[in-house]
Amino acid sequence: MLQQPYRLYDYHVWANNRLFSHLEQLPKEVFHAEVTSVFPSVSQTCAHMYLFEQLYMLVLAEVPNEEIFSKISGWTEEAQGKTVNEIRELFGSVAERFRDLLRHTPDPDKKMTIEHPKYGKMETHFSDILQHVVNHGTYHRGNVTAMLRQQGYTGVPTDYIFYLLEQQKVQG
Repeated sequence: MLQQPYRLYDYHVWANNRLFSHLEQLPKEVFHAEVTSVFPSVSQTCAHMYLFEQLYMLVLAEVPNEEIFSKISGWTEEAQGKTVNEIRELFGSVAERFRDLLRHTPDPDKKMTIEHPKYGKMETHFSDILQHVVNHGTYHRGNVTAMLRQQGYTGVPTDYIFYLLEQQKVQG
């Protein structure tokens, strides 16, 4: 069995893939349609999620902030104007690199010091930041569901319990 923080990341990837599968079934214009929400469209929400994944993967890899910040505009540009499938591919690439980082970090409770540019230095653990990544994804998948409902479409269940039920069926 995976250690709990790594299992939560597995859930996170599962939930994103489930969301992308659902979005691929909807009319293409739904992904880019302007709505009143946290972000102006589902596509821009996904672009934000992508940037966040990239950023926090490097935070967990203990890359210096200056190097991380220099990449933000590139990640932002990379995710703009993409189709659902193209965004899904970007997320897949990040998930592959993220999993590689997790394989090379056997201690999820490894102590870390991170420095937020606005809020300052914080002593924490690898698992706490990984939990933050998962929570962030959950929050924005909920935003996407609300945006879809505004457009007359349903969301897709991505709750952790559905992941556990699916894993139970797979493991049989």
